[in-house]
Amino acid sequence: MKITFRGAAGEVTGSMHQIDSGGKRYLLDCGLHQGRRKDADAKNRDLPFEASSIDAVVLSHSHIDHSGNLPTLVKKGFSGPIYTTPATIDLCNWMLRDTAHIQEKDAEFLNKRLEHRQAHGLENGPVTPLYTMEDAERALPLFRPVTYHSPQLLGPSLTYVPYDAGHILGSSCIALQETANGARVRLAFSGDIGRPNLPIIRDPEPMPPADYLIMESTYGGRLHKSMSHVVNKLADVVNRTARRGGRIIVPAFAVGRTQQLVLMLHQLADEKRIPNIPIFVDSPLAVNITQVTRDHPECFDEETQAFLLHGEDPFGFQRLQYVREAAESKKLNDLHGPFVVISASGMCEQGRILHHLRNNIEDPRNTVLITGYQAADTLGRKLVEKWPEVRIFGEPMRVRAEISSLDELSGHADQAELMEWIKPLVPTLRKVFLVHGEPEQAETLAKLLRAAHGLEVAVAAPGQSFEIS
Repeated sequence: MKITFRGAAGEVTGSMHQIDSGGKRYLLDCGLHQGRRKDADAKNRDLPFEASSIDAVVLSHSHIDHSGNLPTLVKKGFSGPIYTTPATIDLCNWMLRDTAHIQEKDAEFLNKRLEHRQAHGLENGPVTPLYTMEDAERALPLFRPVTYHSPQLLGPSLTYVPYDAGHILGSSCIALQETANGARVRLAFSGDIGRPNLPIIRDPEPMPPADYLIMESTYGGRLHKSMSHVVNKLADVVNRTARRGGRIIVPAFAVGRTQQLVLMLHQLADEKRIPNIPIFVDSPLAVNITQVTRDHPECFDEETQAFLLHGEDPFGFQRLQYVREAAESKKLNDLHGPFVVISASGMCEQGRILHHLRNNIEDPRNTVLITGYQAADTLGRKLVEKWPEVRIFGEPMRVRAEISSLDELSGHADQAELMEWIKPLVPTLRKVFLVHGEPEQAETLAKLLRAAHGLEVAVAAPGQSFEIS
């Protein structure tokens, strides 16, 4: 078996790992790169292999940095199966369409601006979307459901089994086993490892023994605070901003993060710990994803099941409104008084959140609440790093709103949780490949794994290949 790291190597986004086995070629994930626009666009458009050479894709979960470039793969000639869990299929059904729609609309918006600039000789050539709704629609029939713990034959000698990663709804860690000529090699892929006690979903479950491991390292050098701290901090941000009459603008991933925030705000409202102000989820995708979440109670933890047992909707309460139509979204700009808006995308790179930021970021009464990891060069990272001025839709804007972070709500395991997760695998592991982390985070985790367990650890680099046997 041969592994070649095509994405999320030395960086956090664009998860894509090529596996060659038994004369066949597979991908673990096919995600979008996010970050500096021009560089990310080039990486996403130019696949480092012939798409038609890929026999199948195994998808760990639906987040766009893991699934979002599947339509490009199909557009360029891939026609094989895409294996993943049933909940992930239902999520991708909405997410890939939404990403295509956003890219089409963003290209349309930017091209209108370019027309004016071209008239003055400032720009050349129109912007084209990475892929269209038609490309996304062609990818969806290729999905094939595989339930947790169910073996799926990928090729003559290769089998795949998914395990619950506890990261988002339907997320999985992947166990691959190649058997040929009486020999066996077992490769595990962590996908994104979740955290114990996250709202809504179950905790990560142990993996079976493996010889080699591809492991994420997003927070390999950091520790999160407790969930009780998160709830208190969220209440404080809402109360503080409401007192000064401001708006709380919350960029949040439509999958997982939005539903977690809604559940926490529901609990705070029930306990009367936040004022009676309107709360909006302004994202057609998040509305659809919330319904998908409702449709998969088999993935819920005990706390969320308790809401259902008492006849309550965990994702709906009196002061909460879901906004689907663009016209209704625009009306929020004219609304007076304090309120909360949760909108995608989580890294502030596309979608309605950009319009909310453009309309609110220069008002010191407002707060922008960052709720998860922000990749390098994204607008979200610039806000976290307190840049005094940022560009939104190409226009420079002064950052006068308060910027607050709720890192503790991250769906990624921290350093201690990663070390705990890997423990059952240590006795059989021959080598660990670290991916999905910025270099400093990955190197810190590599040193710790070597010191604590004597493991051979490689921090994967883009395009690097390893033969395993």
